[in-house]
Amino acid sequence: MDNNLHSPQRRLIELRMEHADLDSLIDRAAEQTPQDDLALRRLKKRRLLLRDQIAALEAQLGPKEPA
Repeated sequence: MDNNLHSPQRRLIELRMEHADLDSLIDRAAEQTPQDDLALRRLKKRRLLLRDQIAALEAQLGPKEPA
């Protein structure tokens, strides 16, 4: 049971959820006037980092290509 808490699949789900939350937050922040450009850039940078982590984890978990 404890292994499930730290499985790569669970981590992937958590990263995807955080990425979706950031998407929503960035959309709302972009609509506000006046905008806090620094905060918006930080959110976008974090979202990009998450996307890279998701891609790396998916590549690690994904099926191997046939030879």
